[in-house]
Amino acid sequence: MNIVQLLQTCLRSILRNRMRSLLTSLGIIIGVGSVIIMVGLGEGSQRTIEARITAMGTNLLQITPRRQVSRAGPNMQMRISGFNKKDVQKLKDESSYAAAISGVVNSNANVIGAEGNAQVSIAGVEPDYIIARNYNVNTGVFFDEDDLRNRSMVAVLGPTTANNLFGDAESALSQRIRIGTNYFTVIGILESKGAGMGGGNQDDIVMIPLDTAMTRLSNTQSIAQIVMSVKSKEYMDAAQKEAIAILCESRRIADTANADFDIMNQADMIDMASATMKTLTTLLAAIAGVSLLVGGIGIMNIMLVSVTERTREIGIRMAIGGRKRDILFQFLYESVILSLMGGLLGIGLAFLACRVLSAMGIPAAINPLIVAISTIFAALVGVVFGYYPAMKAARLYPIDALRYE
Repeated sequence: MNIVQLLQTCLRSILRNRMRSLLTSLGIIIGVGSVIIMVGLGEGSQRTIEARITAMGTNLLQITPRRQVSRAGPNMQMRISGFNKKDVQKLKDESSYAAAISGVVNSNANVIGAEGNAQVSIAGVEPDYIIARNYNVNTGVFFDEDDLRNRSMVAVLGPTTANNLFGDAESALSQRIRIGTNYFTVIGILESKGAGMGGGNQDDIVMIPLDTAMTRLSNTQSIAQIVMSVKSKEYMDAAQKEAIAILCESRRIADTANADFDIMNQADMIDMASATMKTLTTLLAAIAGVSLLVGGIGIMNIMLVSVTERTREIGIRMAIGGRKRDILFQFLYESVILSLMGGLLGIGLAFLACRVLSAMGIPAAINPLIVAISTIFAALVGVVFGYYPAMKAARLYPIDALRYE
């Protein structure tokens, strides 16, 4: 019996009991579909997290002073030794990997506009800040070095802040806002960036010149953070080591191991988030893959029943010249076809489910490699769990098979 005849015989046997064949494949359908959906959800979430981290800035290093414990008699106190303008300037002058560097002073304040007021994050920054943090100005301009030196009372608003304070972002340009007792003129509106890491709204912000924030709002000479954008991702580690050495020298720290500041490396954050999501995705896929094994057991069960039901048919085939290998391959092919049929239906179910989830705002990304692996695995399940019933059918004695009732 050639392969075409063998396949035709297998398909006739499967189609003769359509409902039973479909129910037999159900475990494979659910297994393959579940694996692809779980991996799709994991990869979709991973891409979303990586996109949010990348949106924080391009090849970003965030440098913050470390909390230190000091003893005052019997009491323990926490203190933070912030940076100063000299630290930031030395880093700008001596760093060979930096594309943009800015000191940052953060605060929260009630900001009043023509159409309302809101509690908003205030960021005192330098002109390079929008380069380091990947912000773009939608309308108007960003303040420059002259505004920084002159401590100009100008502000750039995020689109959410502009809408809250003026009802419409476009109408906010050239208007005035009040922060405490200080009035600022709006010179620019930022492009929307959406949610950041932790779910915070990056569009709900007011940016003002760093020196203005330090003298007019915070009344401090301490800089809470330095952000630094590195020229290329491949220089991230080298730039971090160089920044540590420069700042330690500026702050008169002899041993870099005793540095009183921490550097958060964006590349490390992305790698950590990716590794975590990959581990979670693998775990979910493994749990979903258990249903593939359950489906394989279901196929074995039905194939054993089929062998019993068709014992006389097997005897007749053998009596008219059918070889054992023909009987073996017939039942093995039936098992593989049932399994592959379930795999293809499972893939279709997974594509549909991922489309629905994406439409609902839940990130899900279909990985073609996982689809291919799931299909191959489904076929292997058919081979592994179909082999024993097929071998049992091939080993029947023709006389015994013909006598079977």
